[in-house]
Amino acid sequence: MTPPTRRRGREVSAAAEPPIPHGRWWGDHLGETRWMLEALRLTIDPVWLGAGGVPHGDGRGVVLMPGFGAGDQTLAVLASWLWRIGYSPRTCGFVLNTDCAERALERVQRRVVALQQRTGRRVAVIGHSRGGHYARAMAARRPDLISHAVSLGADLHAMFHCSAPTLAAVEGARRVLHRTRRARTPDCLTYRCHCAFTKDFWAPFPSDHVRLTSIYSKGDGVVRWQAQRVPYADCVEVTGSHVGLVFNRKSYRAIAGALATPEL
Repeated sequence: MTPPTRRRGREVSAAAEPPIPHGRWWGDHLGETRWMLEALRLTIDPVWLGAGGVPHGDGRGVVLMPGFGAGDQTLAVLASWLWRIGYSPRTCGFVLNTDCAERALERVQRRVVALQQRTGRRVAVIGHSRGGHYARAMAARRPDLISHAVSLGADLHAMFHCSAPTLAAVEGARRVLHRTRRARTPDCLTYRCHCAFTKDFWAPFPSDHVRLTSIYSKGDGVVRWQAQRVPYADCVEVTGSHVGLVFNRKSYRAIAGALATPEL
């Protein structure tokens, strides 16, 4: 039997998931400049102040992970908002998220372990784009440490259902890793890599221990939105750009709702 997926409070058969288009896709990178308007809109929305029925946190630790090519600074607004509504957010020290995925996940794991030891309870992880891959893999690797995982605009099917310019940037980063000898395997930064990160990403998700939420937009100009919906997650649709998911007022409401859900 095909497992159901929750979406907006109802169950939908996984067979109803839309097919993921194949072939070269150029995305809409010009349209991604909308993130500036989305950030401005956030500041005048009640959600920014934790009002309008936004559920507040209980002090749970939250580890934040940026997208490909981005750093912790892109998550500063989200981190400040999480702190304001009652959580304890932490970043991982990413300056430019283009490193070997296993090395990056080891960095995430160290932060998760430290935060769990300090608070004495499981933590939540939130990842934007590439960071969403880390969130999914981290939850599969250590469900004993992770209570909630939230993915913002990440391909949870095969990691690389992205626009052609994005794939070109990934290929460039892969070549740099090999030339600087930071690649741990010949297939580093590909779906064929046999590192521990890739194995954890492909591993069955521990849905009986960790709550996974995938927040996506059909207006995403970087990652195909169809690849962001999986049957083992609570998939929440918002409107806006890919970059803007970390500033999107609707994303914030979805994040607050996800984190407020009792842990399993």
